[in-house]
Order: sequence, then structure tokens, then C-alpha cells
Amino acid sequence: MPPLPLSSSRTRSRALFPFSSRDAVVLALRAAGCVFAEDEAELILEAARTPDELTAMVERRVAGHPLEVVVGWAEFHGRRVIVEPGVFVPRRRTEFLVDRALAHAPHARVVVDLCCGTGAVGAALAARLGGVELHAADIEPAAVGCARRNLAAHGGHVHQGDLFEALPGRLRGRVDILAANVPYVPTDEVPLLPAEAREHEPLTALDGGADGLDVLRRVAAEAGDWLAPGGCLLVETSERQAPAAVETFTRCGLTARLALDEELYAHVVIGSNNALISAGT
Repeated sequence: MPPLPLSSSRTRSRALFPFSSRDAVVLALRAAGCVFAEDEAELILEAARTPDELTAMVERRVAGHPLEVVVGWAEFHGRRVIVEPGVFVPRRRTEFLVDRALAHAPHARVVVDLCCGTGAVGAALAARLGGVELHAADIEPAAVGCARRNLAAHGGHVHQGDLFEALPGRLRGRVDILAANVPYVPTDEVPLLPAEAREHEPLTALDGGADGLDVLRRVAAEAGDWLAPGGCLLVETSERQAPAAVETFTRCGLTARLALDEELYAHVVIGSNNALISAGT
């Protein structure tokens, strides 16, 4: 998907809204606790097309709505993806999952983005791989609608349903990259999340069960049936959960390893079929 055009340049924004309006936006955001008030003000001013829209956007941000939802997009893996209300906002650390997938399967032809949210992971993979058969799935209707917009330029197919139940059966044994950005926050810790996440993102995208690994276990248990020879499953998790996640992959018949990026504080478990190792690939 090509980058979404800015609704106006910074120069045009300041022509529409006097410089004093920018100061007022910064002050309002800073008072609401926005640490990067100046940067956020610039993004909101660029996105707003009228003074009334500017006011509404600032009010939404001050009320705690995610900035990405307020402006309507998020930057992910060097591209802009549409972000709509009620959809999980893609995190920058998940870019590491995309990088690991590309390194592991640089010639992938069939890609599945499971628990897709906006479809940011699938869009990033398709943009780099080119010409792939791309499928994405999510249980949330809002996410499915948003992902369809983001994946349309790549000919992506977006399905609604619970994990693998959403996918067409013809994908069994054909998937080269199975990226599953599953929820992994333990249930007891969901109330500790920032308000903009727990109040504005779907619980199904956050709550991973008692230990945060419920959905990961379900994905790992069925992944082998869907992976092609040489295919891989990639799942993001936390540092604390990583050892148990690797053990789960292994118990489900996958050869697992952990990849981490200290700068992004990202932890990704990568699994492939044991048969590939024994064949010397």
C-alpha cells in the first residue's frame, strides 16, 4: 500500500490555523499529560482540515483517545496504515516481527496475518515481498473492516473469525509465513495498561488469559497443519513469557528459537517444522 498522503503540509496547516492555535493545541495536550505535546500538535494540525475538525481532534486526544486513532493513521515499518476507532493500534516493536519473518522466509509466496488488527503486519510483509497471496484474519468486525482498507492495494483477503477457523481450508499446508500478533497481556494485568489502550482498544486484542499465553498455545497447536515446507510461525511475546512460549512451540512439534531486539524491547518466537531440520534445510 502506498503511503497515505498528508491531508495538508505543515505550511498549509499553519495557513489554515494561526500560529497561536498551534500554541493552544500544545498547551491543551501538555495539560492532558501528553509527553510529546509539540510533536502530537504538529500531527493533529496536519490532519485537521477545518478549525472545527481541529477542535474535535484535540478534544478527543485530551479525552485519552490514542493519537493514531485521532489522526487516522500510524507509521509502521516505514509506511502509513489506516487506524480506525475500536481497532488495536500497531506497535513499533512489532516491526521486529516483520523483519524476522522476512529474514527467515525471504521468498515467501503465501502469507497469513493472524489476529491482524489493522493488517499492518500483512501490509508490511506484502510490500517487501511483492506479489504474495496474502490472507488476514481477526475476530473483531472493526478490525476486519480496517484491514480490508489497508490490504486492498496488495490484493489481500481478510476473513472474520476465531483464529484458523476464519481461514479458507485451501491454505492448509501452503503458508510460508504465519505471523500471529496474539494478545499476551495476563488478565490480571489488563487494568494496569495505559488508559488509551484498555479503554479504546478491543479486550480481545489485549487479554491473553491467566498467564498471557492462552491464544499463543492455541495458535502453536494448529500451526503445523497450515505451514508449508520451509514455512514459519512468528509470535510476539514478552521477556517474562518467552521461555514458556518457546517450550509451547517445541511441545507442539515446532523447532523454536527466540529472537530479541533490545532497543525495541521486542521478543519474537519463531517456529518451523522439525522435518525441515532433519532434512538438513
